[in-house]
Amino acid sequence: MGVVLDNDNVVECQSFRTREEIAHTRNVFFDRHRDQVSVLVAQTRVGDVRARSFGIARDVNVVGVTLQEIGEIHEIDNNVADVASGASISLACMVKTPQTVSLKTVLVEWGRIGVVGFGGPPTHIALLRQRCVEERRWIDPREFEDSIAVCNLLPGPASTQLAILCARRVAGRAGAVVGGLAFIFPGFVAVIALAALFLASSPPTWVLAVGAGAGAAIPAVALNAGLGLAKPSWKATECRWRWITYAFIGTLAAAAAGPFVVVALLTCGCVEVAVTRIDRLAAFVPFFVVAGSVSVGGLGALSWVALKVGALSYGGGFVIIPLMQHDAVSVHHWMTDAQFLNAVALGQVTPGPVVLTVAAVGFAASGVGGAALATLVAFAPSFLFILTGAAWLDRLTESPNVRAFLRGAGPAAIGAIVGVALPLSLALGEWWQFVALGLMVVWLAVLHKGVVGAIVGAGVIGVLLHLLGAPLPNVG
Repeated sequence: MGVVLDNDNVVECQSFRTREEIAHTRNVFFDRHRDQVSVLVAQTRVGDVRARSFGIARDVNVVGVTLQEIGEIHEIDNNVADVASGASISLACMVKTPQTVSLKTVLVEWGRIGVVGFGGPPTHIALLRQRCVEERRWIDPREFEDSIAVCNLLPGPASTQLAILCARRVAGRAGAVVGGLAFIFPGFVAVIALAALFLASSPPTWVLAVGAGAGAAIPAVALNAGLGLAKPSWKATECRWRWITYAFIGTLAAAAAGPFVVVALLTCGCVEVAVTRIDRLAAFVPFFVVAGSVSVGGLGALSWVALKVGALSYGGGFVIIPLMQHDAVSVHHWMTDAQFLNAVALGQVTPGPVVLTVAAVGFAASGVGGAALATLVAFAPSFLFILTGAAWLDRLTESPNVRAFLRGAGPAAIGAIVGVALPLSLALGEWWQFVALGLMVVWLAVLHKGVVGAIVGAGVIGVLLHLLGAPLPNVG
């Protein structure tokens, strides 16, 4: 048997006749060559070529036999030929020669996205798609969409994980590290610079006015984000009464029991898993105890807060607010309520990941060193998931346990995002801040305008009203 593909390396090739042989060979190929296999090519005896790249759970029919494979997606030419006359079907387990992208190119391109990436995950995804898929053609469109799906199943900042994963796909593990750091660093610098100004012990009055106005918009932003996530989640759920229960638990935890937000997310996720597989629940009980009972001080406390943000945040960037607020304000007193609102605003108006809010909290706790530590701990899980997960990342979308966990943790996270709007609103200290809050609710929920515009606009309102004699809230 001969198999011919230009610029491809045939790792292994076998012939078989039955459905059972197909299934066995498929699994053997992908287990044996998991780190390198990207294409599985099937061909009929008479040379009727059915070459196709296989994506996640994508069915490919070959002479009446359905193959279902999990692997990276690559476009290939249908140029397999010269099959031995005695075989019914041939499978060639192959490596598609990747397009080499230098680390310097990754540094420049991903750094550029980190600089201009205002607007959160939608902007980041659009910029990555534009650069990697449409302009440079480094990544196949279907591969990019499947990468989004994989990252949405991971805890932590999904758009950051997508940036790291795309960098890995075009430049390997070293590219993942370089691309991820280049994507994060511009926003980190911006957050630290603004935190030094807004979180200073005696900032100028105009800074206080901007912070008071921008902070007043944050409850509206959180409420709008939660409701926006709720709509597609509600439509996709199979059991609405459980969805309502999980969302209520998350809302209650964020609104009235800040320390238990993590426990609420994990519990809801594991209960949903237990609906299908009750024996899985016991495995999570020890973690409930740890998640609800960790109580340390100093840098250990800061690391724990950052770890919660990076490893336990489901449902989008805004779930970091209920995960951090209670610890940062009420437990460790790193900042006041007003300063925490400012920190959240800084994470919104700067480029790069929204999760960089954790850098402002770290700065308030322990200066630049604290900001660096919090950022390192918060983003470390994302790098670990992508760098070490080659053998299982593509399987996530097919895991019933992962999907079940997210069916529980997702609504709880949405509820927590909505619920945190209450304590954030109660943190406002002046009448005009509530007026600004109402205007921003209209801006976001009725007019459907952008988050950055809401925060900047509220900051301008704060300055104008202060110039007209409106009082500033106490930030001490």
